[in-house]
Amino acid sequence: MSKLNDYIGSQFGNPHGIIGFFCCKCMNIINQQMYKKTVSILSLDKNQKLLDIGYGNGYLLSLTDKAFGCNLYGIDISEDMKSLATKRNKHAAREKRLNLEVGDCCNLNFPDNTFDAVSSINTVYFWSDTVKGLSEIRRCLVPGGCFVNAVYTKEWLTRTKMTEKGFKKFDPEDLVQLGKQAGFADITVTEIVKGRNFAVIYRK
Repeated sequence: MSKLNDYIGSQFGNPHGIIGFFCCKCMNIINQQMYKKTVSILSLDKNQKLLDIGYGNGYLLSLTDKAFGCNLYGIDISEDMKSLATKRNKHAAREKRLNLEVGDCCNLNFPDNTFDAVSSINTVYFWSDTVKGLSEIRRCLVPGGCFVNAVYTKEWLTRTKMTEKGFKKFDPEDLVQLGKQAGFADITVTEIVKGRNFAVIYRK
């Protein structure tokens, strides 16, 4: 059973194949409050650009598109997710407002000051270098832009068997301090579901 839990846990970090497809579907359901909170924090117009870190099957991008109709960018480590996210966001793709890449947020292939906002839901656990990832996000944000980083609490993840391997777990203060190391000075934390998840908002 432990090997099965480890395998499913690894799919959350790099979803692929049929199991990855179903894991993303599950995440779409259990992360509803995180999606809603993230979209409520973002404030974009149709000419602005959002980068979603770990876009998965494109669910958050689709919610953002419905809310703002802005330019959508994404980076995800999984090649399999690119086709799923493109299919889900076919309206934005037809209008050439969808730009998805396969890659690592610790090495973003975008110029400085590109994005008005960046979002991430449940990906920071898997970054190879948290400070470098945050530094790259800050570099790519326009002055005044924000990064909304939604995560589960360390306590909640610790109670979940599938997160025993491969997950870095953070308290809010951990992510605040790492953000300061990356150069963010304006950082706030907001609770999403008490005792379960929260969002850290970094402003450039």
